[in-house]
Amino acid sequence: QVRLVESGGGSVQTGESLRLSCTISGVRVNDACMGWFRQAPGKKREEFAIAMIGNDGTEYDDSVGDRFTVSRDTTMNAIYLQMNRLTPGDTGIYSCAADNRRTGSDGTKCFRRDFMYSYWGQGTQVTVSS
Repeated sequence: QVRLVESGGGSVQTGESLRLSCTISGVRVNDACMGWFRQAPGKKREEFAIAMIGNDGTEYDDSVGDRFTVSRDTTMNAIYLQMNRLTPGDTGIYSCAADNRRTGSDGTKCFRRDFMYSYWGQGTQVTVSS
């Protein structure tokens, strides 16, 4: 059984930082594509991952630019999202997701779309006030 559990959310002021964690069981992080997704208040979850990590590297949405960094710890079987210079626009529920499928001509590229991820955590709330 696959299980993903996020933690690390909270309430911060503009410009501050948070580090989210996602611990995984049933899937090895060094085998899977792992993504972080965000759902803003009153909106649907964003369709594209804001940050992804896989064996083909990392990828970020333009909305987070160089403020966010995704990493993984194969020993802990976890991924992390370091979020710096947070703004009120970053407020939302952050969920991690995992899938073993790949795309691309050589079959190594991770997907960015949410519907390509099979396994999801319950999410953790991030609130940034001005």
